[in-house]
Amino acid sequence: MRTIPFSPPDISEAEIAEVTETLRSGWITTGPRTKLLERRLAAYIETGDNLYPTEEKPERWNNKVVCLNSATAAEELNLRVLGIKPGDEVIIPAYTYTATASAAIHCGAKVVFVDIQKDGDTSTKAPVMDYVKLEQAITQKTKAIITVDLGGIVCDYEKIFSIAEHKKNLFTAVESDGTPLGDLSSRIQNAIGRIAVVADSAHALGASRVINGEKKFCGAIADFTSFSFHAVKNFTTAEGGASTWKKIEGIEDEELYHFYQLLSLHGQNKDALSKMKSDSWEYDIIGPWYKCNMTDITAAIGLRQLDRYAGLISRRAEIITMYDAACDELGVSHMVHHIGEMDSSNHLYLIRVPGIDIEERSKIITKLAEAGVSTNVHYKPLPMMTAYGQDCSAYSNAYDYYHNLITLPLHTLLSNEDVEYVYGELKRVISITESF
Repeated sequence: MRTIPFSPPDISEAEIAEVTETLRSGWITTGPRTKLLERRLAAYIETGDNLYPTEEKPERWNNKVVCLNSATAAEELNLRVLGIKPGDEVIIPAYTYTATASAAIHCGAKVVFVDIQKDGDTSTKAPVMDYVKLEQAITQKTKAIITVDLGGIVCDYEKIFSIAEHKKNLFTAVESDGTPLGDLSSRIQNAIGRIAVVADSAHALGASRVINGEKKFCGAIADFTSFSFHAVKNFTTAEGGASTWKKIEGIEDEELYHFYQLLSLHGQNKDALSKMKSDSWEYDIIGPWYKCNMTDITAAIGLRQLDRYAGLISRRAEIITMYDAACDELGVSHMVHHIGEMDSSNHLYLIRVPGIDIEERSKIITKLAEAGVSTNVHYKPLPMMTAYGQDCSAYSNAYDYYHNLITLPLHTLLSNEDVEYVYGELKRVISITESF
């Protein structure tokens, strides 16, 4: 019997050496490595090249990505920069993880759930929002639509932007409250001129979609985007995340970046690195804000992960190809990670076993675990959770998608033999479900 963990981090000697060097450097909080990682991520998002030589022209890549301590913090700061506040409504899919909703709730907004398409998107089988219901959910209070690129599969942003444009007559930009952040938020909302499209791309670093005939990577598609670098993600810094945004007419990237720094460091207008300069100790507190910066220790992991990232995504694609062939043979539905206009980051492998209920699904998961295969379920729809009312009756498609779903292990420490073992055990266990 093999032991197949669900999603262990792929850490090489390169990451370990970089962390060790960081510890020896004497600079372990936000500093030069964090800033370098931000520049390299900015280049990767724009070019798709994980090894792009950003230090040849560092100014080109400054002030475009902000590294933080989590994707949840990144999404919340995106919403706060946008000026989301009490009285506003934020639309999210019913099928997602709690972080998608909690960031909006932290800002005081009302979360409006939208059900997913029946059996998921027709091309990818991913649990994406029903776009008809999305358009119907928009009101004069709607300030943002949060999309979820679940499993690394990129949503149909052309359709989502077209809905936001079609409903722009309902949108009224927030007025400035006279504070620096309130003034920025008002200018951003006026510049965008419609409901903002905010991507929860926690799973999707490196994923891409053709938009208006041009290939765009996640981070360069939605108005604002958040990424997760948690330990289970393709690209990890142990804990961590990042915010980024598309260029907004009339808003300088440097100004936006500056406000993210303020929001992530107690509203303090100088970070520790800046204060180390001669005669630069003095600082001001602009607002009573938050503490969610990334450290150089975690950024050190990210720098070396980024060196390896193209290979990590490629290996995941190879595993997906093997799983696809096996699931097609078995008659098990699965997400499709690569179609003509979209390439996934290959983060999760979701399957739906036909003809089973929740109890049988649990027994399959238990039997697989007994055989050494760890699996998961992504996700239990949020309206089913205690924090969100425990009532999924209005979101029948989300519930139907969830009730027979199993997530198979997908990570770069799997050998081909491991993948064959997972498939063999899945086939064996499904074959005996009638005896459960």
